Amino acid sequence: MKWIDEFRDKTIVKALVSEIKKISKTPIRLMEVCGGHTMAIHRFGIQQLLPSTIELLSGPGCPVCVTDQRYIDHAIALARHTDVIVATFGDLIRVPGSSSSLEKERSMGADVRIFVSPVDAVDVAKENPLKKVVFLGIGFETTTPTIAMSILQAYNEDVLNYYVLSAHKIMPPAMRAIIDENIRINGYICPGHVSSISGIGIYSEFPEKYGVSAVVSGFEPIDILQSILMSVHQLESNKPRVENQYNRFVQPQGNLVAQQIVSTVFSPIDTYWRGIGMIPLSGLSLNSTFAQHIAEQNIEVDIEPLKISSGCICGDILRGLKRPTDCPLFATVCSKENPVGACMVSNEGACAAYYLYEQ
Repeated sequence: MKWIDEFRDKTIVKALVSEIKKISKTPIRLMEVCGGHTMAIHRFGIQQLLPSTIELLSGPGCPVCVTDQRYIDHAIALARHTDVIVATFGDLIRVPGSSSSLEKERSMGADVRIFVSPVDAVDVAKENPLKKVVFLGIGFETTTPTIAMSILQAYNEDVLNYYVLSAHKIMPPAMRAIIDENIRINGYICPGHVSSISGIGIYSEFPEKYGVSAVVSGFEPIDILQSILMSVHQLESNKPRVENQYNRFVQPQGNLVAQQIVSTVFSPIDTYWRGIGMIPLSGLSLNSTFAQHIAEQNIEVDIEPLKISSGCICGDILRGLKRPTDCPLFATVCSKENPVGACMVSNEGACAAYYLYEQ
């Protein structure tokens, strides 16, 4: 198949659903750990097509959603400095902090700019030598190489006023933490874009250690249904393993060039995940070679005391314990127009998916 409409062909969808219903006998819970999958599952009504034996859960797959509120408050503190330009991906700008957001700070005069490519922010630093340009580095294995490239460029070109505030995260430790918390999961629908960088070997511990299936999936209805079918086959035969449904895009070894760039710039650290807490060696920080570009080490700010919004259950949603519709704020106090929690802000958040497609 080459064209997008082929991956949405109703005849193939019906055939996949029929096969799933035929072989699915045992109740299983599959968790997707990619915000793109979360959106696609709800947009195309995948859960409604499946038999009652299969339950789909949303996990910590949205990079904006899992970014700890302490980080948001730190970014807001930076934005309040008149000599700082805050550079960020678009979704992050509306995430509420303890008392404000980057969007509110910008409306009051802060220099907060949205970028698609971090490398463009290096150019802004060159054009504004008297300013400190801080890129808010968030995301999983997919976006980390682009941040690493911007650091390498700034380092090689001696752009000393370019910094990164890193909240980059690695997916497998969070997947492990979910299981270690005794949240019942039989299989993971693994993220396609992350796997295109990391390869599929990063998931090998899940079938080997936990007896959990791990299928790397694409993002179209046929991709997701085929991945569910592969998971059901594994679990019904009691032979969980790592499989790659998204082989048109994901190579088993991943992108070796991107991996090398990341390992050159970053080192693993313990880091906080919203709703989960501290997970050992689940984050990435610039290593000592690039210490002059680490924002938190080179720019002093006063960060306000942490204040968590009462009533928001984003943390429980990210761990698969609750659904957005369980939240007392959902679609009333908290909406896409007036988000209270990060899961509603992000275009990959579970609350946003439910708000758009499940009401």
